[in-house]
Amino acid sequence: MQPGTLHLIPTPLGPTCAAQCLPLPVIEKISRIRHFAVEQSKTARAFLNQFKLEVRIQDINIQPIPKHASPSELETLLLPVLNGEDMGILSEAGCPAIADPGSDLVRLAHSMDIPVYPHIGPSSILLALMASGLNGQQFTFHGYLPIPHQDRHRALLHLETVSAKENITQIFIETPYRNHAMLDRLLTSLQPDTHLAVACDLSLPTQWIQSRPIHLWKSMNVDLNRRPAIFLFLAAADPSRILPSQFRRTSVRVKG
Repeated sequence: MQPGTLHLIPTPLGPTCAAQCLPLPVIEKISRIRHFAVEQSKTARAFLNQFKLEVRIQDINIQPIPKHASPSELETLLLPVLNGEDMGILSEAGCPAIADPGSDLVRLAHSMDIPVYPHIGPSSILLALMASGLNGQQFTFHGYLPIPHQDRHRALLHLETVSAKENITQIFIETPYRNHAMLDRLLTSLQPDTHLAVACDLSLPTQWIQSRPIHLWKSMNVDLNRRPAIFLFLAAADPSRILPSQFRRTSVRVKG
């Protein structure tokens, strides 16, 4: 039997209508799918209730993706696809399998020759990077940094050193109620000329994005309390990366 397709479906980044951030073809595909593997059943049902589904919501098969799922559990989730039906993967917000559950299921689908189709939709990581003005050619997403103060301080110094030497934008997130603690640590750990960007409530009416050097952040009054945020920084270039030939190209010859 020809397998169905595993569809990777983005969801809104906050309490907003899905039609405002998903293209019409994606919405039409969602309305026809009857099987979903999800991060949380309750929020998945609320998301699906926004659409004119071809079947009743009660008749849709919604299965949570278990944390630390065994290969046999993941294979069970994919049974409808192996039987020729399409399945969608939904996370709580943004793109499934990007800083969210789903990658193990996608990898298993590839190993079983199941077609995988990623759909267009919001990604907080990419939206923040696009709006930051920082290096979009080289960047690393780190998820969450260590919580203890000294461990976090050392981690930031290491990431700043790497950023300066390799011209890499460093990206990470924090639990919303710890946003201010994260910002305070950034302002005390990073160099004054390191460029910091913070993006809150991306794609929502309350969206707020600022990008500027650390020394300018210190004079700002910022409210990040309990707002979904993503942090990015790019350190000033390490002078050791500049080659002698570059100095020669910019030198001035004086006739005497």
